Amino acid sequence: MSNSELLTVEPLDLQFPFELKKQISCSLYLTNKTDNNVAFKVKTTNPKKYCVRPNTGVVLPRSTCEVLVTMQAQKEAPSDMQCKDKFLLQGVIASPGVTAKEVTPEMFSKEAGHLVEETKLRVTYVAPPRPPSPVHEGSEEGSSPRASVSDNGHGSEFSRFSVDRAEPQENTSEARALITKLTEEKQSAIQLNNRLQRELDQLRRESKKSQSGGIPFMYVLLVGLIGLILGYILKRT
Repeated sequence: MSNSELLTVEPLDLQFPFELKKQISCSLYLTNKTDNNVAFKVKTTNPKKYCVRPNTGVVLPRSTCEVLVTMQAQKEAPSDMQCKDKFLLQGVIASPGVTAKEVTPEMFSKEAGHLVEETKLRVTYVAPPRPPSPVHEGSEEGSSPRASVSDNGHGSEFSRFSVDRAEPQENTSEARALITKLTEEKQSAIQLNNRLQRELDQLRRESKKSQSGGIPFMYVLLVGLIGLILGYILKRT
């Protein structure tokens, strides 16, 4: 924070979490400590590298204004991660009712006798924030760390989980197929039993008629049963 009389600037160090090929922004907060309008202007030693919005403006009395400084995407990183770029914030008391569009470079001219307050700002590169580390839950008490975390990360753990979950589904499908097969065989057995019963009744009726012709009843019944059994065996094969 600066010790100026017009504007308090925070922070005095513009910290950019440096990443290659990525635009990075940093905010400046300008606080007007006076009861007058204060016009400001932001300058930099490397204007092609940075975009400042707004680079000029007016801070109302006892209020705060945010200035966004954006560093363009960089193709190469400095070897020592040091930055020599600097910013200069200029502030001057403005007339009542002045607007941001009415701020001109002449207002910050010391040669014209204007009292210009200046605050120098540095630029530093910092390491980008790391992504949050995953939290392991459900580890059993007394188990070793190697048992809860695999060498290849979480992929193997999820793979084992998915395989274990798939086995009951396969067993269920096999059980359903077996039940369906048994049900069909049961229906076939019932139909065959009913057919045998009907043919047996028919043989009994025919045997009564054949007794008059001298053919024994048991012989006719035996021949009929043998024929039914042979037909059933041929049907199954």
